[in-house]
Amino acid sequence: MPHVLITNDDGVHAPGILALAQALQTLGKVTVFAPDRNWSASGHDKTMDRPLRVRETHLADGTPALTSDGSPADCVALALLGVIQEPVDVVVSGINAGENLGQDMTYSGTVTAAMEGALAGLPAVAVSMKLPANGSKPDFSAAAQIARRVMERVLRFGLPPRVVLNVNVPPLPLDQIKGIRITRLGERIYRDALVTRYDPRHKPYYWIGGEPPDGVPEEGTDIGALAEGYVSITPLHLDLTLYSLMESLRQWNWEEE
Repeated sequence: MPHVLITNDDGVHAPGILALAQALQTLGKVTVFAPDRNWSASGHDKTMDRPLRVRETHLADGTPALTSDGSPADCVALALLGVIQEPVDVVVSGINAGENLGQDMTYSGTVTAAMEGALAGLPAVAVSMKLPANGSKPDFSAAAQIARRVMERVLRFGLPPRVVLNVNVPPLPLDQIKGIRITRLGERIYRDALVTRYDPRHKPYYWIGGEPPDGVPEEGTDIGALAEGYVSITPLHLDLTLYSLMESLRQWNWEEE
């Protein structure tokens, strides 16, 4: 029976992690260890300058869980370093309320929590669901079933070292999802804007605001697949080296002052 570690960046009481835990319970032993608050867009944050607290809690259905005041990556690190004594076989992060596509990889607490598992040598999966366009309450049931399907394959076939599968699910009922596509990262378009306000002492403070990000729905990309109603699965490797540029850089006369 595999031991599955589940985490997220929306917080331990978010509905997405509950749906994920319920869907994976029959695959093996499930341990939930997630932050005690929302850490969306936290990136690969790792706490080194203060102690971390861990406490027991329960999900809405009574499932026992652990929670920490650290980041999503902290939760995975704490679990794998010994807070959870039983060895973990696979790490799953999600289900995130909102898609993680393209350059979101550098921001996403969901994806980087899975990366923490991959850095420890474990198969790792990040699962996110695009929110409904009409602003209605998200239903994570279809995304949870997709996550289970992905995990069944990961446990059966395994993953190469230091690889994360980044899974994005459209906000559709299961019978309306067109299928699963294996994709590359697409081109995200951010519309950030600086919002300036002034405190009672007339000192400026700032919000990073703007419209939600969009993307180029190109064929073969995660953005394109999701836009067409498909599940996107993108394999990510933690070796970020741009090998094609290395030889060119060697010609830059590095010995010259």
